[in-house]
Amino acid sequence: MKRILLSTALLATLGAGSAALASETCTTPRAERQSQEALQQKLEAEGWTVRKIEVDDGCYEVYGVEPGGKRVEAYFDPKTFALVELESED
Repeated sequence: MKRILLSTALLATLGAGSAALASETCTTPRAERQSQEALQQKLEAEGWTVRKIEVDDGCYEVYGVEPGGKRVEAYFDPKTFALVELESED
């Protein structure tokens, strides 16, 4: 029983640490963010197919298809639209 509690506590701590690191990536105040629509227009002009945009830990999280044809989950800085992280779903 003690091992289960210790393992659970350790996993919770590791998860919280990961969330804290991700939230430090995009720290732009809401008043300084560009709109999600502006990001979608920029990406579509670059050849992306955007399926969904939402906010995750302060970043704009984009689900879509990049110009090379890969399905991706990408994170962008909401102020500069700089790519923060790209994960391929294929």
